[in-house]
Amino acid sequence: MNNTINSTSISKVNTLLVLHHSNNSVGMVQNVNQNGHLIDIKPSYTSVDSMIRIDSSAESFTEFYANFYNQLKNPEAYSFFKVTEFEAVETALELQDYIDSSSSVNREDLKQYEVSIDTVEVLRNKKILRSDSLNAISYSKKPSAEVINPRYRYQIEDVDWNAVSKIGLNREMLEKCNVLDELLKGFKTSVLLPVRCDDGKESGTVNARLQLKLNDKGEVVLHVYRSQKMPDFRKKFLGHKFSKQDRLNLLNIGNMGRVVHLVNPVTGELVPSLISRDKLTNELFYLPMDFVRIPAVVCGVVLSSEQQGVLRSGKPLFIENMLSKSKRLFNSTLQFNAEKQWLEFFFNKKLKVGNDEHSFEFVVPSTFRGMKLRRWQIEKLKAGEMAYISGLVSEKGRGYQGYIRFDKEVGRIVFSFNKAIE
Repeated sequence: MNNTINSTSISKVNTLLVLHHSNNSVGMVQNVNQNGHLIDIKPSYTSVDSMIRIDSSAESFTEFYANFYNQLKNPEAYSFFKVTEFEAVETALELQDYIDSSSSVNREDLKQYEVSIDTVEVLRNKKILRSDSLNAISYSKKPSAEVINPRYRYQIEDVDWNAVSKIGLNREMLEKCNVLDELLKGFKTSVLLPVRCDDGKESGTVNARLQLKLNDKGEVVLHVYRSQKMPDFRKKFLGHKFSKQDRLNLLNIGNMGRVVHLVNPVTGELVPSLISRDKLTNELFYLPMDFVRIPAVVCGVVLSSEQQGVLRSGKPLFIENMLSKSKRLFNSTLQFNAEKQWLEFFFNKKLKVGNDEHSFEFVVPSTFRGMKLRRWQIEKLKAGEMAYISGLVSEKGRGYQGYIRFDKEVGRIVFSFNKAIE
């Protein structure tokens, strides 16, 4: 393979290529969504307008790459290469050919062309230390987390702690609830937090999710998403009137499952969009189709254009033989979630289709606590009956037995030592 990846810049604008370690496919980077998932596209001259563009100056690139890399949920799953915008497609195709025709040992040579996050952070920290007149400190010494932590999108000093205090929280509370990292990475808190509410209409404590965001002035502000009662589906949502199936899907699954045209509250134009419900706060979110990105590969499975089309339309899709991080095969139903802006996994569920509407029904698992269930046990569970099970082993290595029943409401098997299962 020649040194195109490391060649002298022809254009003043750079971009990134990505190598997916799971399937050795090469793509051109577009962005990272708010949940830390990489968005990339297949190398094509028709797609160059949508790839990411980066200032070629050294300081600008290190600042960009450190922020970009640390927004990723699983950055170790990729290798990234900096190339000029002009040579991106040709280099990506050449890189794919090299990977397809070389052994895993030979592919180790690619490491010399990768953008190393360790090197980038050293350069970035060097810049920070120099700006603070700390040139005497060795470049290998990193600044404290209070000064800069490149793992995060936002830093501790960016947080408006007065705003946090006004809702009855502080740094110690956020750390104790294990949500401070999520906030600094730009994510919504994964749990509801009790916050003080006094907006003139109501006062007291309510549960809410928090998130740090940049406002129009570039300032970091705290967003509070209050938990609320179920949406009033009798009212139109941005001009959309919910059907009965829309309501059922949003209540039971969280995703409406189809594309609808919503009224843009600013321009008044009709925008094709997907709708989902935040399962913690019950707030409805919509995402215009222009921002819906479906990956080409999911957990090692290459999606066909037809499968990508199904997911892009908001419908659920059952995929078999996906590969987990622990290298185990699994099956799952996938569906795009407008609130998370990414694919959602539904385990032990299969697609139930009727009257051109889509919903889920839970599937009885074939195993329980590591033991493969017999056919007669599965049939009893499917019929809503209890089944006796023996030969189970506790964490301490002790054998035990009891009765199981399949709870269709939550899609899991419930165990009891006697027949009196609630």
